Amino acid sequence: MRHFPTLLALCLLAAAPAHAAPARTLTVYAASSLKDALDEVDAAYGKTGATVVVSYAASSVLARQIEQGAPAQVFISADSDWMDYLAARKLIAPASRRDLLSNNLALITPADSAASVKIGRDMPLAQALGSGRLAMAGPDVPAGRYGEAALKALRVWQLVRPKVVLGENVRAAMRFVSRGEAPLGIVYDTDAKVDPTVKIVGLFPAFSHPKIIYPAAATRRGAGPAATAYLKFLVGPQATAIFQRYGFKTLSR
Repeated sequence: MRHFPTLLALCLLAAAPAHAAPARTLTVYAASSLKDALDEVDAAYGKTGATVVVSYAASSVLARQIEQGAPAQVFISADSDWMDYLAARKLIAPASRRDLLSNNLALITPADSAASVKIGRDMPLAQALGSGRLAMAGPDVPAGRYGEAALKALRVWQLVRPKVVLGENVRAAMRFVSRGEAPLGIVYDTDAKVDPTVKIVGLFPAFSHPKIIYPAAATRRGAGPAATAYLKFLVGPQATAIFQRYGFKTLSR
């Protein structure tokens, strides 16, 4: 009987599957405009046996959280500036960085609105707003920067600036429009395409703002096989097809 515990332990070890391994969990910080598409991509990636946990917010917020020690393993920004911000502080793995996606900037209105504005230089945007507000993301947020640059290039920024209402991220700006609190807003066209309560009035011309780039990289603390495998999946055919279906333009191969 004194050998019973040892025999029991041996039996339990023999019964355990030889291939058992702990589940892989990856923590990703991603720009809020990616949510719908990236959720579907991550569901597909989950079939490989990995679990992806994503925090969505403005790229500026996420970059500062990573700077303060947040446990992100992969960061996907909505512009190069905030990835550069982390790179300058040696907080990403440089070799892992890749330009993943591009997007378009859109002027939107509530789905039931009859508002119509032809986008171009000196467009009558202020008149179209009337006493209403123009919803945009804040100036630290990539969508806000792109929007302000476009309005300046089209020579209407000074006229509409007093009418701007700022959201903490691009999805928050879109909610002002979807709830009817603002008659017009500036978001990515991929945001508008997933919200039936808004519609696209028009797209801002590419010359009016810096090219919209979504870079992805492993963080310095998260660099390793798990992050590498995930980043490889993001540029693979399955993820590419999903991103394109949501309206993103894929850049990496």
